[in-house]
Amino acid sequence: MTRPVRTRAGIRPALAVALVLTLAAGASAAWAGRDWYAAAHDDSAAYAVQRDEALAAGEQAVQNLNTLDHQRVEQGLDLWESSTTGELHKQLVEGREEFTGQVKAARTVTTARVLSGAVTELDDRAGRARLLVALRITVTTPDSKSTDKDSRMLGELTRTDGHWKLSALGQAPVGGTAVG
Repeated sequence: MTRPVRTRAGIRPALAVALVLTLAAGASAAWAGRDWYAAAHDDSAAYAVQRDEALAAGEQAVQNLNTLDHQRVEQGLDLWESSTTGELHKQLVEGREEFTGQVKAARTVTTARVLSGAVTELDDRAGRARLLVALRITVTTPDSKSTDKDSRMLGELTRTDGHWKLSALGQAPVGGTAVG
């Protein structure tokens, strides 16, 4: 039994094809690795994460501060205080007793639902952000009648202990209203 004789000319094309495929695979892996490294170390990705965290915390805090049940005022106000910091927090703490009496006397239940929100400004390094939140607020009176009101709120957030909290909150100007 004789073996086919291989010549150098017969080995070269196969070796060349294998070499080209190996180089192409290596180049593809290097390209993918470079793209992965660039994406993993991209500042805009970290900025987007901070923006999303600020938005989620801000929307929740604005919703918290617009929701209160006269039967669970203390729990509601505890939630308000845990959602805030700075001057806003101080105002809530100082006015808590008076506000509790007003809510219990009115015997209302107020619930808020976030319709939309956006971070309008973010300074990640300073730990400050501003946001705009659209809400639907439902007020239910003691006779079980409810009224819905759509509201736009402007909030300021401050990052404290690694968490975003509301440091200011107010009504957003409505179209046609002069801003001063």
